[in-house]
Amino acid sequence: MGLSAVTVLGVDRPGMITEVTSVLAGCGANVEDSAMTLLGGHVAMMLLVSGRLPPASAFPGVVVTVTDVESRRDLDRAVGGLGYVLTVHGPDRPGIISAISAVLAGAGGDITGMTTRLCGRLYVLIADVRLPEAVDVADLMCRLAAVGVDLGSEMTFRPAEPEVL
Repeated sequence: MGLSAVTVLGVDRPGMITEVTSVLAGCGANVEDSAMTLLGGHVAMMLLVSGRLPPASAFPGVVVTVTDVESRRDLDRAVGGLGYVLTVHGPDRPGIISAISAVLAGAGGDITGMTTRLCGRLYVLIADVRLPEAVDVADLMCRLAAVGVDLGSEMTFRPAEPEVL
């Protein structure tokens, strides 16, 4: 069976993730990849699902969209490059993600996961970054630091811990 990208948005409440995933499992659908977070009191989920999907009406009280997608997995290809974690703490303002992602993209970097939070007036960003092995990490760190100064933010950029599966 094909893959579907499913997005879910609803007001946060205990058990919401259980409700959504139970409906999917009850139909025999398999959640292959997912990202779930709270955004301003709402649960936002993105799921890559295989198998038969229930109708949107099976999810009362939430907004659900479904889009057919093609698999982009290449299981024979090892993921290369260097893994890093970027953290940013500073005052909230427009353009933070844009400025940081431009520096990373300029070095051939790929943001593979990112979370941002507004905590009062403090903006917090945590990103997983994959860099090409040939990148000059010291130069990239200097360019990120310069962006941090412009934004009035503190940044850390450190190697990611190796994943053990």
